[in-house]
This record gives sequence, structure tokens and C-alpha cells, in this order.
Amino acid sequence: MKHITFYFDFISPFAALAFEQLPLTLMGQSYGVTYKPILFAALLKHHGQLGPAEIMPKRDWTYRHVQWLAHSLGQEFQLPAAHPFNPISLLRLAVATNAQGTPNRYVTETIFHHIWRGGADATDAGRLATLVAKLAPPREINADDVKAQLKSNTDEALALGLFGVPTFLVDEKAFWGLDALPMLRDYLIGDDWFSGPAWHLAGQVPQGSIRPK
Repeated sequence: MKHITFYFDFISPFAALAFEQLPLTLMGQSYGVTYKPILFAALLKHHGQLGPAEIMPKRDWTYRHVQWLAHSLGQEFQLPAAHPFNPISLLRLAVATNAQGTPNRYVTETIFHHIWRGGADATDAGRLATLVAKLAPPREINADDVKAQLKSNTDEALALGLFGVPTFLVDEKAFWGLDALPMLRDYLIGDDWFSGPAWHLAGQVPQGSIRPK
């Protein structure tokens, strides 16, 4: 049985869609999943990138695209009242529900639905309090050990060279994005392409030109 580590941030609509599609795409395969919340903003800062919602034309397109994707997939999905938002409390809540900082599928699903269904404010204090009461984490969400575990998850993702969410890691191979799910399925099935040279040679292509900063 293969084991998949699912790195995600609740702020990402693509992570929300991928969370729902993962079991459907991998139906019939034998695998386990560890859910690891990370801070996407830290990945952006580390790699010197802007997020999709920080580039205005891309922001508009992203919101259109994810709603169409949900429609095409037959998946319930609504944008929250405001986006982007600060996901830190929701990430810490997820971490606080498990001693290892890795929430189970129910917790992860509940928080994704809190944000991406119904169109409400994802960070409203009253809604957050209700969510915390529902999930009943054994640790306080702003406890030092919870903060440290979220940072540790994020540092782990950076050490692995991850740059975006969602990312699925299996056998030290990283599959990034909702649209990588069919590729992940082919790997789990045992497609011969993955044992050929293409995977490794992709990282050895010389740079022909570098854009001035």
C-alpha cells in the first residue's frame, strides 16, 4: 500500500477541490493519506512569489476558473464572503485536533466546508467559535506547541522543495495541483513512464535565459 502526504492550506480553492476529488480519482487503489496543514504564504515568501489572489487579473480568473471546475466536477462549492483571508486560526485548529499536528479526514473536510460552502465569512469570530466547539480539539488552538507544529509542517514542506498547494507526496515524488491527480493515479497504478528517464531529466534542462530582476 502506498502512502500519500497531502500538504495543503485551507486558503487554496484548488486544495479544497482536490481534497474532494482525491478519493474519487484514486478509487480502486490501495493507499493511505496523512493530511498536513501548512502556511502557503510562507512558501510564497520563501520562493519570492505572489499568490494568485495578489495579481488582480489572475485573481479574477482564478475565481471564475475554480467555480467552473466545481461545476464541471459536480462538486458543491461557493467562494467565501472575502478572499484572500488570514487562514492561521483555521490551520492551527486543524493542527490542535491531533497530537502529531496531522488532522484526520473528518476534521479537514469540516474546515474546508466551513470555508468553501455557503459563501460566509471564513474568519468570522462567531463562526470560528462554533467550529472550534464542533471539532473540540484537545489543545488550545493558539498554544505554543500547536504554533510550533504548524511551523514544523511548513518547514518540512520547504525542505522538500514544495512551492504550492495542494501537493501530494508519495515515494519522495511530489505531485502539485488539482490537475496532477490523474498523474498521481497513473503513478500508483504503476505506469512504466515513471520508471523511465523523463521524471529525472526534467530537472536537468539547462536554463536558456533568465529574466532580469
